[in-house]
Amino acid sequence: MNMNSDDHFEAIVSEHYAPLYRFAMSLTRAEADAQDLTQHTFHVWAVKGRQLRESSKARSWLFTTLHRAFLASRRRQSRFPLCELDEVAQELPNVSPELSHLDSVQVLAALASVDEIFQPAVALFYLEDSSYKEIAEILEVPIGTVKSRIARGIAQLRESLLADGGVANRSNADWDLSAARAEEPISHF
Repeated sequence: MNMNSDDHFEAIVSEHYAPLYRFAMSLTRAEADAQDLTQHTFHVWAVKGRQLRESSKARSWLFTTLHRAFLASRRRQSRFPLCELDEVAQELPNVSPELSHLDSVQVLAALASVDEIFQPAVALFYLEDSSYKEIAEILEVPIGTVKSRIARGIAQLRESLLADGGVANRSNADWDLSAARAEEPISHF
């Protein structure tokens, strides 16, 4: 690689690392798995990224690559399931979230209860501010399917949050996700 392509790679990593990692966390809900997926995505970018003809599509390409890697890992896990190691869980440090992150932790936990088919669309829409079109490209589904998955995922997310005793007593304004996406609100939410 010449210096120019090294600089380009570093710029891509700097710009897209955090959003890709957040998306990976929303899919895997495991820090190590999210880090592995993100690193794998940038490895694929380093090997194949120069094949992309329009640099404006780098974000979609990266998210699509990460999502495909996640799906492939899920297929591998279903074919070769991993054993639970309760001993390892006891050895992990007990980290309590800061007060300012309690709401996001609660929403991510609720997102984990949403059907797996809806999670990527909801995560990309609300956590990554992706447009319907971008989500459709990343997930390789029609825009109508994206809208449907978001609506159904939000309905499940809402049920989960309402079922949680800590959230049930709050007003909708305290946790209404549509406020985060004022430009594209979902009217039935």
